[in-house]
Amino acid sequence: MLSIEKELWNEGYNYIACIDEVGRGCLAGEVVACAIIMPKELLIEKVNDSKKLTPKTRDKLYDIILENAVAVGLGAVGPETIDEINIKNSTKLAMKMAIKNLKNKDGQGVTPDYVLIDAEKLDIDIPQKNIIKGDSKCHGIAAASIIAKVYRDRQCIELAKEYPEYAFEKNKGYGTKVHREALKKVGPCPIHRLTFLKKILDEAQQLSFWG
Repeated sequence: MLSIEKELWNEGYNYIACIDEVGRGCLAGEVVACAIIMPKELLIEKVNDSKKLTPKTRDKLYDIILENAVAVGLGAVGPETIDEINIKNSTKLAMKMAIKNLKNKDGQGVTPDYVLIDAEKLDIDIPQKNIIKGDSKCHGIAAASIIAKVYRDRQCIELAKEYPEYAFEKNKGYGTKVHREALKKVGPCPIHRLTFLKKILDEAQQLSFWG
């Protein structure tokens, strides 16, 4: 899990920011990206693709990762922008925001000298490498995926209190049966991505909600 980072450290890169996102396929909520710079040679046990971990394990690792990280940055793009510029562009925007938001424990901004990204390629002036399934191959990207996932899941739990009909605390905005049925019954709420709902709502429902 450290082989990619080790190659770059050996080439003289010190601040390697690893980036991943969560919430790309959700019907509701933000797409969230995390950029993280981890200390050289640190390998935290059990750090892996966040989707392969239990919520309990993710929560534990979240605290350990944040405690050890050199710098962390988050970026989030909401439903209105997702509907306007599409999810792929919104994901890239969230990733670029996460890089800009990188800060150390003292709150000082940190600029990476190399970026490792899960799957995407960004238009930035920093050397980069995109890695397919990076969260399963790269320790730093896996760490970023855990931070982004826990942050977004907690966000969804809070949103569920405001919009209880959709069971966001359970589905985290993904299109489960309960979520889809709630949409058909009461329609979308302000945090839904309207462009994602066209296959779920029939034409009459769409007209009633969007005119």
